[in-house]
Formats: sequence, structure tokens, C-alpha cells
Amino acid sequence: MNPPQLGLVCITHGDAVRYRTLTRTRYLSLETPQQKFDKLLELYTYNLEVLFGALEFCTAQSIGIYRLTSDLFPMADLGDGIGFEVLETLKPRMAAFGLESLRRGVRVVIHPDQFVVLNSASMQVVRNSVRALWYHARILDALNLPRSSWTVMNIHGGKGGRGAQMVEIIRDLPDNIRSRLTLENDEYTYSAAQLFEICFEAGVPMVFDVHHHVVHEKLTRLDDPRIEAAVQMARATWTPPEWQLVHLSSGKTGLHDAKHHELILEFPEAFRRVGYVEVEAKTKEFAILDLQAQLENRPSPVSLEALTTSPTKKRTPKAELEPADKTLTKPKRKSKSSSRMWTRRSSHKSEPSPVVFSYASVKEQFIFSSCKHTGLN
Repeated sequence: MNPPQLGLVCITHGDAVRYRTLTRTRYLSLETPQQKFDKLLELYTYNLEVLFGALEFCTAQSIGIYRLTSDLFPMADLGDGIGFEVLETLKPRMAAFGLESLRRGVRVVIHPDQFVVLNSASMQVVRNSVRALWYHARILDALNLPRSSWTVMNIHGGKGGRGAQMVEIIRDLPDNIRSRLTLENDEYTYSAAQLFEICFEAGVPMVFDVHHHVVHEKLTRLDDPRIEAAVQMARATWTPPEWQLVHLSSGKTGLHDAKHHELILEFPEAFRRVGYVEVEAKTKEFAILDLQAQLENRPSPVSLEALTTSPTKKRTPKAELEPADKTLTKPKRKSKSSSRMWTRRSSHKSEPSPVVFSYASVKEQFIFSSCKHTGLN
């Protein structure tokens, strides 16, 4: 049996895969729409090439799955529509990405931010969550990535005790979201068994996170038979089963520490029969390199001491983009402005008392009306 394909999460520990971003304050300080367009054009062009570079890196390192950053195109989800005007100019290059990922045999997935809570008791949070998923689905479509569970769009189970609401709203989501959606068990709210029931009813695959399962169930070892049972249970939600995706991490100070260790300290025997394993560890590609050695029963080339004690290497700045290259040919911004989309982030640190509303109305009110913006078709 072939070993599982291991997955890189977003960026590398080194400089090989590093994206740039732009703060909201800096973006809003730009005085004219053309200045904003030019700034985003440079930023998006750079990040898009880094994205293609990520495929090359994964191929070179025998990494079979890559998780997109959810902040690939900063400010594209703002209400001014300028970001999507910029993306229109990059459509041919974006469309080539899906074909390139298939040619290289690298599976591409995404994990939207934690503020996506489809079964929240707050209608506003549900609105924002649907809009966020719609935004990511449009980006995946533009990147020419399949509308299937091959291109996972993974979220957590959300608000506790509201599984029925989650099922109802998932059923009403448009195809470009629902066809890619997966749910992941978490360490505090939904157990693997509870989430399986939701996934089964909603008809979406379950991403099993073994570290979350260990913390939630207070397990004392990774060879616990309940882990094997949970893996098999989750596999039953995948079509085909070979596409099953799981998450792997080790606790920083022990099994029940929610913080991630630099490396993977132990590989569960139950994962040897899984197709794809995303590695969630602080040293990223070095953790994968170390794990590959573990699985092949050979000495690891990775020294944790060297990784954690070596001088900090200066990386590509993540906060601001350097001044634009004056030789870059910039298409002029369209004169016709795009219609309003949605607010970038929502704040919902505390949940209000449950409110009564129709989840079916979410599709009518927020998917088909407010998401009819000028964007990528």
C-alpha cells in the first residue's frame, strides 16, 4: 500500500512560499480608485506567481496536497469591487492554475477563516458566513479547480447544539459551495461522532482531525482503537473513499495541548490507510520532510534543535507591498464600478440568544441577491 500523500498548509517555514498582503488601513489611505487598482494589481500578480511556485515546491518535495491561504487576494472581498476588477484582468493566468495542479498531481484545498459559522444563532453571522464561502468559491472557480470534494472547502462544525440548523443551511447552499464543502470535528464542541451525523444528513464529507479528537475524548494514546473507528466512520462520508482527507498535528507540550508542535511526534497507525494527510506543524515543510522519513523507516534529515536555535532569517515582509515596479504595464481600471459585495470581516465574540428565522431565506436573500456583483463568471 502506498503511503498517504502529505499536505503543506499555506506557506513554508523558509522563504520558498511566502505571500504578501496589504493592511486595510493602508489600502483605504490610497486616494483614488486608480491608485487602489494599481496597488492590488501588483499585489495580486505577485501572489498569483507565488501560488504557481507553491505547486512547483510541492512537486519537488513530493508533497501531494496544498492548502491555499484564505488571504490570497487581500481586499477582494471589500464592497468597492476594485479587487474583482483586478482579478478580471488576471483571469487567463488564474484559469491555468487548475490545469497545472492536475498536471502535477497536487490536490488543492482551502480552509476559510474561523469566523465562518453557518449555524450561528445570529442571522448577521450566518449572512457573513455564506458571503465568505461564496467569495472563496468564486476564487476556486476562477482558479479552474473542480466543483467536487477533490477541492475541499473545509470549515468547523460551528455553534454547539445546532446541528439541525447546519444541515438545513448546507442543503440550501449553491453548488459551487456545497459541492466542495467539508466539516471538521473540533476539540471542544462537536465530537467526531456528532459531526459524522451532521455530515451524513447534509451529504458532505467529514475531515477527521485526530488531535482534536484526542483532546475532545481525552484519549491517552494514538493507537487507541477509537481513533481507527473514527477514521473508518469519516471515510464512509467520502466519495470516492480514496479522496479521504484528515488533519494531523502534535500537541506542543503533550497530547492534550491544543497548541501545535514544531514537528509531528507520532503518526497514527490508522492514518496509514488514508489517502491524504494535511500536516499542521509549525515548521511546515521540515515537519513534512521529517514525517516522510518516519513513514519510510529511514533517519530524519531534520534537526529540531537547528530549526529552533538558528538565527531568525529575514523573510519577505507580510505587512506591506514594496513600491510598484514602474516598468509594469498596468491596465486602466474600468470606469464602471462594481456593485457592492460585503464587509471583509465580522465580529462575533459572543453569541446572542437564538433567534427564529428561515434558513431557506438565506439563499434567497443573501446568495442570489447580494452576491450578484461584477466579478468572475
